[in-house]
Amino acid sequence: MEQLGLDGMPRRLYTCTPSRLNTWLDCRRRYRFTYLDRPAPQKGPPWAHNSVGASVHNALASWWREPYDRRTPVMAAVLLTNGWIREGFRDEEQSATWRDRAREMVSSYVATLDPGDEPVGVERTVATRTSVIAVSGRVDRLDRRGDELVVVDYKTGRRPPTSDDARSSIALAVYAIASSRMMRRACHRVELHHLPSGTVAEWEHTDESLARHLRRAEDIATEAADADDAYRGWAGNAGAGRAKGAVPAPRREDGAGALAVPPEIDRLFPPEPGPICSWCDFRRHCPEGRAASPDRLPWDGLAETPGSSGLSPAQGRDGGEDRPAP
Repeated sequence: MEQLGLDGMPRRLYTCTPSRLNTWLDCRRRYRFTYLDRPAPQKGPPWAHNSVGASVHNALASWWREPYDRRTPVMAAVLLTNGWIREGFRDEEQSATWRDRAREMVSSYVATLDPGDEPVGVERTVATRTSVIAVSGRVDRLDRRGDELVVVDYKTGRRPPTSDDARSSIALAVYAIASSRMMRRACHRVELHHLPSGTVAEWEHTDESLARHLRRAEDIATEAADADDAYRGWAGNAGAGRAKGAVPAPRREDGAGALAVPPEIDRLFPPEPGPICSWCDFRRHCPEGRAASPDRLPWDGLAETPGSSGLSPAQGRDGGEDRPAP
């Protein structure tokens, strides 16, 4: 499906994930580094809090794939231990401490679940399209409750999410819309399950509120697509680059690792300096981000106190399938 551009020429749908849309909103320079520059600038070292979040998500997905009689809290702990990701921690002792905390986190959470209540999907990819975008993403869990579907997203951040977080999430709304269209069943309820606190933040959308989110996604996509086209036009490979979703790099800045782009292109992808720049994977390539916030060690996102199970706040808006930070 194609849309007509302003000049009347056919224009391809903007193919994206919610994470791509949210990256555009959070920081357009990070968007360029992530989705356009090829080869992409080198990222910083892995974050320990990302390792915890990914380990928890993987263990919960594996738990639902076990036979019914093996879906126990003990099995959840075993799966977490076997799949533990050690990257980003200060040392083996810190890694082991957080492995034990995460193991307790998942075993306590699954103890609240009915192992016989089969989800409609686990780590399920859903997709939909409009006249403007073709959007897809991966849902942590998709439940069926009564006659409707429910989108469930796991969270491991330090701050328990609120109903407003659930309400305002473009990703959750897109997942609800895509799930409903793919499975021909209504889906209005979205939930954020915060494992460290055992709380659930929920929101019941209406058809109108879901439609508003989808229009918002289209607006973001239109802005990003215009900037993408300008970038690819400058790179001199618009046709092949658009088909592949990225373009080759003409040259690179000396020693910096980021592309050298002309001012008119750089202005389309400005940075958004702020405290969150401390957690950006591309911080080393962004002078404005380094000036706006202090450097962080890879394990600084972990909870500071031994008694807390929480992690750092999420990087930017909800990341969904890309999970830049838990």
